[in-house]
Amino acid sequence: MGISMVIQIALADDSDLTLIGIQSILDRHDAFQVVGTRLVFSEFLELIAATAPDVILLSDRLEPDIHVLTLIRTIQETTPQARLLILGHLTNGLVIHELLNCGVMGYLYRHDRLEDCLVEAIHTVKRGKPYLSPSASTAYLLAANADNTGWQLGAEAYTVLRLIAEGHHPQEVAFMHKVSVRRVYRVVARLRRRFGARTNPHLIARAAEEGFLF
Repeated sequence: MGISMVIQIALADDSDLTLIGIQSILDRHDAFQVVGTRLVFSEFLELIAATAPDVILLSDRLEPDIHVLTLIRTIQETTPQARLLILGHLTNGLVIHELLNCGVMGYLYRHDRLEDCLVEAIHTVKRGKPYLSPSASTAYLLAANADNTGWQLGAEAYTVLRLIAEGHHPQEVAFMHKVSVRRVYRVVARLRRRFGARTNPHLIARAAEEGFLF
């Protein structure tokens, strides 16, 4: 008879109640072991570096001042073997597509019933296959089938868009990401063309209408 391996899981969210709820679901299953939960990203990095979990469940709003793509890259550098699930606030297919392109294995919309999909999600991503919760899957398929050039919006462009929307000047964006100011201006120019905007306020408004900003 084969030996069943326990899947070790680390959780990070900015809500204690969410963490308690998720852990209560996982604790009902002998196949899972929660190695720790954290509310702060720096402490979460220490946790996953020490425990090397198989699966990581990360809120997309764990750190309001740090873009989720930055959190993802840092996690991937710390524990490259871990499968990463995002617990997200958005059902925007373009955003979900970008996260999957960046190495995320699954996306759970936090307003879907986690009791119905969390266990399947963890088993699926542990096997190396992608998983989307019902609302996320619908949004992803709608975006994939739409005639929308935003499907090709890259991680760099998405990050610049978010920072500009948060009020950062191109010089600040360049300093934060250690790139030239000219490069940031080129990205902003491409974003304006993509969204049909002449000014940054117009760009932000159009991006928000399409669900890229929240």
